[in-house]
Amino acid sequence: MGKLEGKVAFITGAARGQGRSHAVRLAQEGADIIASDICAQVETVTYPMATPEDLAETVKEVEALDRRIVAQQADVRDPAALRAVFDAGVAQLGPVDIVVANAGIAPMSTHEQYQAWQDVIDINLTGVFNTVETIIPSMIERGQGGAIVLTSSTAGINGIGGPTRGGLGYTASKHGVVGLMRSYANNLAPHRIRVNSVHPTGVRTPMIVNDVMAEFLAQDPSLSDALANALPVDMVEPVDISNAIVWLVSDDARYVTGVTLPVDAGFTNKK
Repeated sequence: MGKLEGKVAFITGAARGQGRSHAVRLAQEGADIIASDICAQVETVTYPMATPEDLAETVKEVEALDRRIVAQQADVRDPAALRAVFDAGVAQLGPVDIVVANAGIAPMSTHEQYQAWQDVIDINLTGVFNTVETIIPSMIERGQGGAIVLTSSTAGINGIGGPTRGGLGYTASKHGVVGLMRSYANNLAPHRIRVNSVHPTGVRTPMIVNDVMAEFLAQDPSLSDALANALPVDMVEPVDISNAIVWLVSDDARYVTGVTLPVDAGFTNKK
């Protein structure tokens, strides 16, 4: 029996990177998965984003663990699209116990883009709000509690990200996620619904490991220096974040709520 046997988890941004890792890791612990991802390119994001084929691979990896998964494309900026994924998943898998609001973009670039601020706020902050709001009514009505994890960043508890509209928007959005988490944790506590946030340092995913991000960091050595971890690792792996989420959503953390949990190789403490 895994820690999450019989549970259903709703995960956004699940086509690749951290989201896929979360889906697979939670499935390893017994959860069935409702997975969504935009699987399309946002114009201000200059690195390649996930594709429908990536989401299909997530499905394949979860099903290889003999767990059920419902996966559909949805833009977290679109509440109706999220609702459609949620309804389809619940119809097949049953009520949702766990939410991982993971979808996000990092539109950093050496070429300033005016729209980058709005895109990153809309996806990284309003998209998280839309995700949680989609799930809350059913969790409350069911009366069985639940666990919600919001993906923030070390940029959600530190003033990093650079001076561009995309970088400032990224940091502002990830700080905003903390405010949402703390408010939801208080608002939902009477319903035994726990809400926490995770704050990764750089994670070895396509969002970070790409030519555009390398160029962005190379333009200003101080940016690279500011992203140095205390432990002697340049980046952590997606599963390191997934392991923290497994703990947060399991009964092992049944009285943990309202917490900003860094999984950052000592980055924040070093600051």
